Amino acid sequence: MASTMLSLVSAALPLQENHKGKMNLGSSDCSTFLRKEKRNPFMKTKSFGRINMAIAVNTSRFEGVTMAPPDPILGVSEAFRADNSLMKLNLGVGAYRTEELQPYVLNVVKKAENLMLERGENKEYLPIEGLAAFNKVTAELLFGAGNPVIEQQRLATVQGLSGTGSLRLAAALIERYFPGAKVLISSPTWGNHKNIFNDARVPWSEYRYYDPKTVGLDFDGMISDIKAAPEGSFVLLHGCAHNPTGIDPTPEQWEKIADVIQEKNHIPFFDVAYQGFASGSLDADASSVRLFAARGMELLVAQSYSKNLGLYAERIGAINVVCSSADAAARVKSQLKRIARPMYSNPPIHGARIVANVVGDPALFNEWKEEMELMAGRIKNVRQKLFDSLSAKDKCGKDWSFILKQIGMFSFTGLSKVQSENMTNKWHVYMTKDGRISLAGLSLAKCEYLADAIIDSFHCVS
Repeated sequence: MASTMLSLVSAALPLQENHKGKMNLGSSDCSTFLRKEKRNPFMKTKSFGRINMAIAVNTSRFEGVTMAPPDPILGVSEAFRADNSLMKLNLGVGAYRTEELQPYVLNVVKKAENLMLERGENKEYLPIEGLAAFNKVTAELLFGAGNPVIEQQRLATVQGLSGTGSLRLAAALIERYFPGAKVLISSPTWGNHKNIFNDARVPWSEYRYYDPKTVGLDFDGMISDIKAAPEGSFVLLHGCAHNPTGIDPTPEQWEKIADVIQEKNHIPFFDVAYQGFASGSLDADASSVRLFAARGMELLVAQSYSKNLGLYAERIGAINVVCSSADAAARVKSQLKRIARPMYSNPPIHGARIVANVVGDPALFNEWKEEMELMAGRIKNVRQKLFDSLSAKDKCGKDWSFILKQIGMFSFTGLSKVQSENMTNKWHVYMTKDGRISLAGLSLAKCEYLADAIIDSFHCVS
């Protein structure tokens, strides 16, 4: 911020009486002052009659820094909070809400935190790679206890700052050790994926994924684009509950995707943000990752516990790299630590202990699975109610069954940018402009209102 100081020259210079008894600025002193003033690049002078005024302008060194645009996802919440409508709905951010649309802290999380207090655990720095107990349980949760990649020590696991931070570590690893390699990203994808690779200076391109005609998976286009990519590319895949579409490949399609990636010598790179939260089953939601690992493929997997444990603010996740040998895994882990050290030094401990306590304790682990099933079940009920409401209210006969075929907390409505804006401007429904809505922020009581908004926007706005 630039600041401006206004000062009178006469306040700084002596006054002299002239022959008419009037006071003038001393000419010699004034000349000296103005000579000094000319040497100051931040000083400007203006003349007002017989008084010179000096204006000192302190120009910011950050004048060249432009205003960044608002985040397309987080900006939705800011606009929602500024709306005073009683009917408003925030379906933008992917955060679970109760039927009363309130944030939810899992009971197992509270119990895990009580355990930490009872044990009187300290707040010392963690190692760069994170909490050992967390790294152990997160790898077992993802690949399954006793998986050969774990038993043979072919897995490098490093605790990261949730999914975003874990993806960023992997992107830095790619940039450093696979120069020029391209990352293939689904079209569409989570809004932050492109930011992460752009920031790491890793080139990327898109492969076809969403088919607007069917509001389903463009599987042929996806396979064709993966085949056409340069050999040795990284293929970013959503392990389950694709964001933003909610459209996942079938088990048979996953097999075909793995075939093509192996044929092209590509490296699969999974983003797993919803394990257990998509279907309600931890094992089912990890099946795609385990399929690729079982084939002996080297791969990367980013994990997040924001959704399935509701640890949004704890920023807890991991980057896992499956290698062909224990020696390679040890070297990869050492370089991930080297990247993390100047980036954030070491990760936070609170969320890591929560995960370690929950996953590592059989009683808490079983209770967690029950809570996940309840959360996933509420979203499934909302999804069904929204479909029923749309089908009953829409007199034009549109097929809304794609909503039931999608999975996870999101639904890709097929609404255009203009139609999505109508949802917000007319109906006070806040959502991203690509037509994605978060069913986790919807209650059964609001389904009919949302159906009215969608039908109006779809049929009346072009």
